[in-house]
Amino acid sequence: MENSNVQNNIIDLSGQIISDFVYSHQVYGEAFYTFQLKSKRLSDTYDILPVTVSERLLIDIDANKGAFVSLKGQLRSYNSYSEGKTHLILTVFAKSIETAEESLNDVNNIVLNGYICKTPVYRTTPFNREISDILLAVNRAYKKSDYIPIICWGRNAKFASNLQVGSNILVTGRMQSRNYQKKLSETEVAEKTAYEVSVSKIELISNDIDK
Repeated sequence: MENSNVQNNIIDLSGQIISDFVYSHQVYGEAFYTFQLKSKRLSDTYDILPVTVSERLLIDIDANKGAFVSLKGQLRSYNSYSEGKTHLILTVFAKSIETAEESLNDVNNIVLNGYICKTPVYRTTPFNREISDILLAVNRAYKKSDYIPIICWGRNAKFASNLQVGSNILVTGRMQSRNYQKKLSETEVAEKTAYEVSVSKIELISNDIDK
C-alpha cells in the first residue's frame, strides 16, 4: 500500500546541500530530517528547495552541508497552524538519495497526476505574459492527498484557464522557489518564499465531474 500511488507523484532532483540537517519528526522510531537543496536552473539562477529525508537513507552516504546529491521522491504537502491561520507547506520527500558530482545544470523534473480542486485563476503580467494558477490534489496512499500549487504559462495558461474543478490532469515541469515581500503593516514588510510547480506540459486525462 505504501507505493500504490507513487506513479502519481514523481520528482527527480539534484543539487548542493546548503544547510545543516534539522530534526523534523519521528514515525515508529524512524527519525526524519530536513535540509535545503540549491538546484541550478538553465538560466544560472537557483531554486532553494526544502527536502525531508529519513535517517535510514543517510547511513551509508556522506551527505553533509556542501555536498552534491541526487534524489528521487515525491512532493508532499501539510498544513501548519500559526498566528491563527493555516499555511500550506511543501517539501520534497526523498525516497532515495546518493552523492553526486557538481553539474553545470542540475536535474529538476516532476510529474504529477491529480485533480483540480479550485477554479483556475487566469491573469496576465505587466509584460503581457499569460499565467494560470491551479491547486492540484494528488492522491497518496492511506486515503491521503497532497495539495500542490502549480503555475502554467502562455498557451498552457490559456488551456488551463478553461479546465473545471474535478478535472483529472497530468503535468510535467519543475519545482521552483520564488521570493516575495508580504506587507505586515504600514511600516513592516516580511521576506517570504513560495514553492510551486512550473508546468512545461499539461494534459487533460478526464473531465468527469461528480454530480
